[in-house]
Amino acid sequence: MQNAGMAALGLNWRYLACDVAPEDLAAAIAGAQAMHFLGLNLTIPHKLLAVSLVDELDLSAETWGAVNTIRFEAEDADGIWRPLAELSELLGPVRSRGFNTDADAIVRSLAEDLAIEPRGARVLLLGAGGAGRTAALRLADEGVTALWLVNRTEEKARELAREVTDRFPAVAVEVGYPDSGVEIILNATSLGLKVADALPLDIQRFPLNRADVVFDMIYRPAETPLLQAARQAGCRTANGLGMLLYQGAAALELWSGRPAPVDIMRTALQREIYGPQPDSASESR
Repeated sequence: MQNAGMAALGLNWRYLACDVAPEDLAAAIAGAQAMHFLGLNLTIPHKLLAVSLVDELDLSAETWGAVNTIRFEAEDADGIWRPLAELSELLGPVRSRGFNTDADAIVRSLAEDLAIEPRGARVLLLGAGGAGRTAALRLADEGVTALWLVNRTEEKARELAREVTDRFPAVAVEVGYPDSGVEIILNATSLGLKVADALPLDIQRFPLNRADVVFDMIYRPAETPLLQAARQAGCRTANGLGMLLYQGAAALELWSGRPAPVDIMRTALQREIYGPQPDSASESR
């Protein structure tokens, strides 16, 4: 996805995947900074750890409490910090700036993939880790009416509930399953990545037909057991492919300072995740 986007923009850049253990994250960020990388993306479990490891936090990272994108910057001749991609030469030290592009990607994916807006909605959120925390805060900021939090460790869900209540007192927040239906179920856990995984919610306590839509942040497999069960229950469903696309497009724009070629990136992403897609000519034949 990123390499396709960079190629479409005519950028002589390369996006690489690196496996980094949590205890080595600080060294990895420092190494990339020393080698003048343009930026980094971080995935679980690094998004919370990185908050205290970058030199500066963008408002997005401060607001949502997690970093999934880092941009390396340096001062120009006027002393203004700018992305390394915009500088022809370095006149001083390089710093790391942390951003969060996940939060807005959740809202955009809900709107475009499921045609639903969070404002005024009742939401059952599964998971209270880094992804769940970002989702809870962003949905609360969008003006959901009520938010139910379910997590394997109940105390972690209670901590998140207290944070949401403190920051967004107009949102009703409870820990556990609702007694009535909801508009949105959102899975922010890792349950579903493996075929043998159990569902991330107890369908005896909350049947899926009591929800309008089910959104699963997992995008591989394309249809998790949760999404399959939700579809069979009559819910509209979407996986995390759209969220992945939109957070990645936003990251590319942060690094390059140019609009991301979203359609090209989407095609590359779909091909990578689901295999070659038939074009209109082959479909007509």
